[in-house]
Amino acid sequence: MTAGLNLKSSIWRIDYEADNSVGGAVTTGTVVYENVFTRLQANMEEQLLLQQGLETQRTFKAVVVPGTMDIRERDEFQTTQPTDHIYYGRRFRIIGVTYSNFTPRDPRSYIMLTLDRSVRTHDRQ
Repeated sequence: MTAGLNLKSSIWRIDYEADNSVGGAVTTGTVVYENVFTRLQANMEEQLLLQQGLETQRTFKAVVVPGTMDIRERDEFQTTQPTDHIYYGRRFRIIGVTYSNFTPRDPRSYIMLTLDRSVRTHDRQ
């Protein structure tokens, strides 16, 4: 594993199939990338907003390599290894994608992702 990248993860592309028998949308997804080296970190909440009693959105920051992947906003991120990680198996929605200054051919290139928790109601994850 590359130094500092302590997780492996999968990137899912979320899509919608035709409506089911009662007219509801069926959410599906396919794995676009597997075994992606990753570093995941939670962002700090704004303390002033917490003191005022406001609910804040819990966001996370992830660094993934290589920088040649086609990752899009609204894709989903899932941690797959190690199995004893606090976020093992959890899914996160990608809300921001930032590419590094390096050219994609440079082995130092990386992608920074901004994530929030993805929780689907009435779904089997």
